Amino acid sequence: MTRGTRAALLTAVIVTAVASPGVAAGTDERQVPAASLPTERRPDVIFVPTRELVIDAMLKAAKVGPTDVVYDLGCGDGRIVVAAAKLGARAIGIDIDPQRIAEANENAAKNGVTGKATFRQEDLFEADIRDATVVTLYLLPSLNVKLRPRLMDQLKPGTRVVSHDFDMGDWVPDETIEVDGKTVYLWTIPAK
Repeated sequence: MTRGTRAALLTAVIVTAVASPGVAAGTDERQVPAASLPTERRPDVIFVPTRELVIDAMLKAAKVGPTDVVYDLGCGDGRIVVAAAKLGARAIGIDIDPQRIAEANENAAKNGVTGKATFRQEDLFEADIRDATVVTLYLLPSLNVKLRPRLMDQLKPGTRVVSHDFDMGDWVPDETIEVDGKTVYLWTIPAK
């Protein structure tokens, strides 16, 4: 089969899949359920911006400074990443939604921190965060608990984890701060 024939066949399969939601026709007349086709993963939570007072409290609790590498998992429009970059930290935002990544990049440019702030469209449950010294979160409790083993596995002892509003189940925080009607939780990754 030539390259051109393969491309035409792939195009026909894609057109059939689009024209017939729920199944894609195979070349041998078998039907493949749409659920088995690759799909774009959607965000686990809706984007709700973190207020500036809460961001300041999160970064202050984690003692973020110029030697830190801050990862914001589920970064939304990048406001926590931008704030960390303004403190001199190298800051990375991870979000699965391409619209949020575009907004985050615009936010970093508008605030003059593109040299310190990076945004990656990735699944936060698959992202490599090993170089983080601080991780920030504004997810749901169930997602925090699901993420916890990955944090314990990838992060070095002493890495600070800060969550806006939601805890991590039975992992007791080192500090709990009330600010502007919100709760900020701080944990430190323990020695292995």
